[in-house]
Amino acid sequence: MYNKCNWTVASVSYGKDSLAMVLYILDHGLPLDEVIFYDTGMEFGAIYRNRDRLTKILAQRGIRYTELKPENPMLWDMVERPITSKQKGNHSGYGWCGGVCRWGTARKIQALDRATKGAYAHYIGIAADEPKRIERLAPTKIALLAQIGMTEADALQYCYDRGWRWDEPTPRTASGYIDLYQILDRVSCWCCCNKNRKELQNIYYYLPDYWARLEALQDKIDRPMKRFSNRKYGEYGNVHRMADVFKEETKDVINL
Repeated sequence: MYNKCNWTVASVSYGKDSLAMVLYILDHGLPLDEVIFYDTGMEFGAIYRNRDRLTKILAQRGIRYTELKPENPMLWDMVERPITSKQKGNHSGYGWCGGVCRWGTARKIQALDRATKGAYAHYIGIAADEPKRIERLAPTKIALLAQIGMTEADALQYCYDRGWRWDEPTPRTASGYIDLYQILDRVSCWCCCNKNRKELQNIYYYLPDYWARLEALQDKIDRPMKRFSNRKYGEYGNVHRMADVFKEETKDVINL
């Protein structure tokens, strides 16, 4: 057993900010006893590859690594969990996670808070240009990147400079790969419905395998993933309808 009163923990999602934070801690020899990752099971493959790389480094440094998982698989909660509600009656699954219904995020935060309760310090990957998130932090949670003035762009470059990338296979580039941060603002779960239109169009165009997974989810969820609509296309928030729109819009795109 270990004494949490003197324990310093870092939670990492393997996105640019939290990864840069852990790398900075290691580079500068700051206190770090444990790194914790909450695995939703719905992360991009690049996240798991970076996880596998970092865990080897942590093991070499003698730093404890803990991986948390949801009580039930996220996919089961999305499409199979028996639900009874006043609005919809009996149905299956919570549906898309995101927007006002961030049930997956809430469970992640709760699990991390339980795992780090009583720790002396809990490093959180929040950059210097995210002041609203910093304001909400509990006293024991430390936004290290903000303290050292590292912005989101700085964090990404810090990772790149040390040879870390978020490459995914794609048929659209000469190399056969594309870094997720070239096409996404945030590397969250591939099924997160907080993704904006640009991100979703890029997933459709560059990552057809992930798009097929989104279509498979939409087949099991009544609610459209987004509320997109305009005069030209009408309502097109359903993933299949989005595909029709994005196909039209990207037909003349030149591959990278």
